[in-house]
Amino acid sequence: MTFPFNFFAAAFVGAFVTTFLALPLWRKWCLRTNLVDDPGHRKIHSVPIPLAGGFAVLSGILLPLVIGAVVLKLKIINVSNVFAIAHGLDRRAIELAVLAIGAVAITLLGWLDDKHELKALPKFVGQILIAITVAAACKRITLFVHSDVFSYAITVLWLLAVINAFNFIDNMNGLCAGTGAIGAFLFALIAAANGEYLVAITGFLMCGALVGFLPWNFPNARAFLGDAGSHLVGYLLAVMAILPHFYTKQNPHPLAVLSPLLILAIPLIDLAQVSLFRTLNKKPFWIGDTNHLSHRLTRIGLNRTKAVLLLWLLAAVIGACACWL
Repeated sequence: MTFPFNFFAAAFVGAFVTTFLALPLWRKWCLRTNLVDDPGHRKIHSVPIPLAGGFAVLSGILLPLVIGAVVLKLKIINVSNVFAIAHGLDRRAIELAVLAIGAVAITLLGWLDDKHELKALPKFVGQILIAITVAAACKRITLFVHSDVFSYAITVLWLLAVINAFNFIDNMNGLCAGTGAIGAFLFALIAAANGEYLVAITGFLMCGALVGFLPWNFPNARAFLGDAGSHLVGYLLAVMAILPHFYTKQNPHPLAVLSPLLILAIPLIDLAQVSLFRTLNKKPFWIGDTNHLSHRLTRIGLNRTKAVLLLWLLAAVIGACACWL
């Protein structure tokens, strides 16, 4: 079976173009409905910025995915690998449907937070309900422990940790989307190398959608991800860490299961150090401050753009170690 580069390229380009072109439409809708981030404390923008990124990225993933599924089901194209991918689509149809519904649900939860500034408890409850649904319907983390209770618990915990890690790291232009794009690309490469082509296509869709958003957000922002977008990015990356097989017969290295931790090291480290700092200072860990990795880099002399670029580089280098594993 030849490597389906054509499908990977089509997924990336389709998601990129869709997101890039959808963003102005969502931006206008956000301005009309007053879904904007107003200037204020800890913010550097002087005018309201539309929170359109989450909806644009969601559009960039779901629209090409639906079109691709229809093309495969109707057998409109007849090229190498199409039957293998169509078979994978049939086998994982319910799983993909649940993941897509989860993506819509987590985006809507973030939108409610953007619009109404939800309290921490109802937002956390919403995250838990979505995580439990995904854990119940899809593949779960096992870590070689043969226990359903452990598998459910660790999967839900993982989803919550990554969702909130990306929500936390969305504090400078391009940081959340760029780190997410790097993570999605690395997960897609690992899945492709293992012959999990449908999972790889999903990863390239995520990567393309996030890269399509970046010109609108970095270095100067005309749109933000908002909580809708950062929740979506975290959810997608958490799911992409579960879908591929890292420990396989071809790669029977126990440490391979640590690959997701390396790929998502930057947002997870940021979450851990910020939460620890706030706890030690007897502050609620969900209350924002300026002690993130990006803020610390600016305090030692880097400007915001260079701080983000450095964190992208670190994410790529550390994540590349996962491919080596």
